[in-house]
Amino acid sequence: MDQYILSLDQGTSSSRAIVFDRNGSIRAVAQHEFEQIFPRSGWVEHDPHQIWASQASVIAEAISKIDINGTNIAAIGITNQRETTIVWDVDTDEPVYNAIVWQDRRTSEFCDELREKGLTETIQNKTGLIIDAYFSATKIKWILDNVPGARKRASEGKLRFGTVDSWLVWRLTRGSVHVTDVSNASRTMLFNIHTMEWDKELLELFDIPESMMPQVKSSSEVYGYTTTTLFAHKVPIAGMAGDQQAALFGQMCVEPGSVKNTYGTGCFLLMNTGGKPIASKNKLLTTVAWKINGEVTYALEGSIFVAGSVVQWLRDGLRCIESSSDVEKLAASVPDTNGVYFVPALTGLGAPYWDQYARGSISGISRGTTVAHIARAALEGIAYQTYDIVSAMERDANLPIANLKVDGGASRNDLLMQFQSDILNTEVLRPVVTETTALGAAYLAGLAVGYWKDIDEIRMQWQVEKSFKPVLDEDKVEKEISGWHDAVRRVLSKDAEN
Repeated sequence: MDQYILSLDQGTSSSRAIVFDRNGSIRAVAQHEFEQIFPRSGWVEHDPHQIWASQASVIAEAISKIDINGTNIAAIGITNQRETTIVWDVDTDEPVYNAIVWQDRRTSEFCDELREKGLTETIQNKTGLIIDAYFSATKIKWILDNVPGARKRASEGKLRFGTVDSWLVWRLTRGSVHVTDVSNASRTMLFNIHTMEWDKELLELFDIPESMMPQVKSSSEVYGYTTTTLFAHKVPIAGMAGDQQAALFGQMCVEPGSVKNTYGTGCFLLMNTGGKPIASKNKLLTTVAWKINGEVTYALEGSIFVAGSVVQWLRDGLRCIESSSDVEKLAASVPDTNGVYFVPALTGLGAPYWDQYARGSISGISRGTTVAHIARAALEGIAYQTYDIVSAMERDANLPIANLKVDGGASRNDLLMQFQSDILNTEVLRPVVTETTALGAAYLAGLAVGYWKDIDEIRMQWQVEKSFKPVLDEDKVEKEISGWHDAVRRVLSKDAEN
């Protein structure tokens, strides 16, 4: 009987299920979008029931496409939008509030208070993270402080917290397993990446009972077995990683110094730094990449809040394109931006600026500016933000990157990838399988159950679909980058840290 790995890829705007075979090839895929909830300016929520329902439906759809059932599935791997926070009642399985999404900024003022209290260094030393509303800790605190009865229920041990991976495992096992993996735990601002445990001092600081927290496991082991009616037989859940760490593994960036960028709703660059965490001096995050066979691998990360979502804004806000795929043709209709710079700080600026109050701008507009110039500037804005993070990584790690491996929806945009190569002055490599986030989760699950023998066997599967090499004149590149930095300075808030 043929065996497959089922990968669950629960993202910010959609849930997907992908079936992989032993060659790492996609055999079936299903995807469902779900509602984005915006109760107030800067607030972003999801309905946890919709997250689960959409994920369950794509599981059923994907396995039906190739007519398999639980007996054909060797293991399930889970990868997920990180930092997004769900709190639910242990007795009823009911969420006490909507999921607060990683993009949500409602706790920005509380983060300011933490910085004013001088806690920046304490939190960064323990967690590798910069104080920001991005992470889970302040979201949990907000739910406990603002949902009637929540804090009392939490103190009685009746509430559970989880990032989306924990929520999916809870539902797949009907509440019998409450776990997360080290990569997701490291994004909560509550996990000590040196002791690899929930930090009691930080839990006390945010007034979060430890009883709410999931058990932290490695990224590749059997956590439990499915008990839902989705499968006729119990299937081992055996791999978990936050989406960006999963993509790093799926890209086979398993050597220190290797770098990948995922172009999704946001952009996320990770550099494998090996078995020791590197404390960033350039406002990057130090995070856990994965833990396999007892060995922890760390990474440097730079997060860009707005990447693919700027294309969605061109579509839905400006209505200058009908579908996101139209942006490349529109941008390519002009040879350059004609001096236009688009800083897509629609929800603040991430690394290396960390200015949550910055807002987007389009500058350099003249009578000759067209919507095509703005579209091209929007794409270039994604590439410039990537340049800033790669530069910071090279300084922190004290080595230049050999190449950049890319994945995610916007990596299919050849114009963007070529410009990325030009301004980085390095080769950009796009793999045959660009679904590297789901693939990474599949690899982690497959390793845990012996579906693949080891990482060396998996490494043989990674293949380049297209390579982009720099062709733009270096003097022109320097001028363009200088113009970008000038545009960024104009949008930074007066309170932004320099």
